Amino acid sequence: MSRPFGEVVAVSISSTHTFSKQNADVIHLLAGLGVEGDAHLGATVKHRSRVAQDPTQPNLRQVHLIHAELFEELRDSGFEVAPGQIGENITTRCISLLSLPTGAILRIGESAVVEITGLRNPCPQLNRFQSGLMDALVDHDEQGNLIRKAGVMGIVLANGPVRPGDPIQVELPALPHRPLERV
Repeated sequence: MSRPFGEVVAVSISSTHTFSKQNADVIHLLAGLGVEGDAHLGATVKHRSRVAQDPTQPNLRQVHLIHAELFEELRDSGFEVAPGQIGENITTRCISLLSLPTGAILRIGESAVVEITGLRNPCPQLNRFQSGLMDALVDHDEQGNLIRKAGVMGIVLANGPVRPGDPIQVELPALPHRPLERV
């Protein structure tokens, strides 16, 4: 199943392991690796905590995406967060990223393709950025299950440039869908 769903609001990159990333006019996605020039580029894990556990793990966190609507929700709670500031590479609009199933495909712009692998786990660095932000990015459903709202992670399946304003088309995997889990 495929349909136009949303658009890219901003793209961001950092060549070092900084918390925030700088906005850019364009980023280039590289199949099997991630965002060209980003500190998290690679076939194996690059996030420091993951490297410490096992540096040979596959990198399921090549691209970090956050929905711009989250920033509006945070603003209503007294936080000021702009694209790139909490580490995402691609800020989207009009896509319910958190409700996508594992394996959903995002076709972005001319040719880039990203497969969603899971949820970003909010980390204590968020509170160093703005006090209380980590708690604002977690919630609980009616059954008491933890809801992570810090975006989704993905792997790059096809090369391509990504720019603000690019359309995003969502393709859902075959049923049964598997809900996103922390990666």
